[in-house]
Amino acid sequence: MSEEAQARAARLSETPMRLAVPATSFTRGATQSLKDIWARRELLGMLVRRELRARYKDSSLGFIWSLIRPLVQLAIYYVAIGQFLGAWRLIPDFAIYVFTGLTVWQLFLEIVSSGTGSIIANGGIIKKTYLPREIFPLASVGSALVNFAVQFTILIVAALVIRGLIVDRRLLFIPLSVLVIIVWGTALALLLSAVNVYLRDVQYLVEVALMVGFWASPIVYSWEMVSGEISSALENLYLLNPVTLAVLGLQRGVWTAGADAPLPSNLDLRLAAALGAGLVAVALAQRAFAIMQRNFAQEL
Repeated sequence: MSEEAQARAARLSETPMRLAVPATSFTRGATQSLKDIWARRELLGMLVRRELRARYKDSSLGFIWSLIRPLVQLAIYYVAIGQFLGAWRLIPDFAIYVFTGLTVWQLFLEIVSSGTGSIIANGGIIKKTYLPREIFPLASVGSALVNFAVQFTILIVAALVIRGLIVDRRLLFIPLSVLVIIVWGTALALLLSAVNVYLRDVQYLVEVALMVGFWASPIVYSWEMVSGEISSALENLYLLNPVTLAVLGLQRGVWTAGADAPLPSNLDLRLAAALGAGLVAVALAQRAFAIMQRNFAQEL
């Protein structure tokens, strides 16, 4: 054995052993996981770019498809519900109203659906090497945010062209609503991606739940229609949905034609509470993920 190899062996023998799985304690384990993710932030960025490239691989239009899908959805809902069912008579600037809700929903949908299957999709990497497995659902979050930025830009341009924006405190609802979607989407992506490794039916249950969830928020109907038809107890239950609050918040900031439309009381406080609860949910989901990831390689 050469002197260099002997020196390397000596250094390795003096290096303290470290478990390849994160600690399960709440504070110390979460801190270590954050450090590991931050240390591999460049890899996370590479995974986000890989997801964006893979999604439109061999496509002639490429990234333009991220615009076509929501615009087609907008056209369908605008014609079917806005024109045929006459929703435009009850909801002014119905196209902006619908596209606002669709923009919020699409962000949540993409984070949760892509995040749920992210661990299984990257099973080959996970079985070969150790790295913070959280970066795979987080890469789904990053990819969804890129698509959201494109759709949100179109929404703002359309709102400015049609009626303009009201520049006052209501614009603060926009970042607050987006943050609520990000934290709750991330929490669900972390938890469901781990559970999906052990129970593969989860990804199909998520698809069904998201189909139902779309109609649980005022995207193609107004809040006024809901509040006038349900009791106060059901109304409070309805408003426990963070996606509903985020949709209402973004509508408040972007939908100028509905500046005087009725809204739930204390919407700003409800959004702040949803954001705080979402941060707690992210922390709990990450700890659950850390426990379940110990057997990922064997299950995959």
